[in-house]
Amino acid sequence: MQKIKFIDKFFVYRFAEFYFVNIVSIKSGPNWGNSSQVEKMVNNFNTAKKTLRTSNSKLQIECINGCCYGKDNNPDKGSYQKLCGRRFWEFIGGNENIYTDIIEPLGHKAKERNENYIEKYNGMINIFNKEFIETFCKNDGTIDWKKLVEYNSGK
Repeated sequence: MQKIKFIDKFFVYRFAEFYFVNIVSIKSGPNWGNSSQVEKMVNNFNTAKKTLRTSNSKLQIECINGCCYGKDNNPDKGSYQKLCGRRFWEFIGGNENIYTDIIEPLGHKAKERNENYIEKYNGMINIFNKEFIETFCKNDGTIDWKKLVEYNSGK
């Protein structure tokens, strides 16, 4: 299957002498673009369909706008299907629970990394506060506004 630059993914299935192709454009969520961007995606789908059909007229082609999150209870958009959230993950993974199967382990990893991030973030806040106090505060701890304004806006 040839690569078409504006299509994110192809899924190809064979049944007897027929090939079924899903052309997928992956977007973050259901409200990813304005009407001209959606029109561009549809035009890209049409171009991809024409390009693929030149090599095999027996192709059955379906276009999919896949959204990583969200919901769209009317997936049939005429010239393409819009699969959002669970429907999209089920389509690409073949398992209706794949989106939760993926998210749970990611959540544990995120929690581990978040704790490390918070520790480093708090350390940087302390460094910035120390530097600010040493540079822009008087001995009694109040801000030396003249010094701060001069630093920020002076020549």
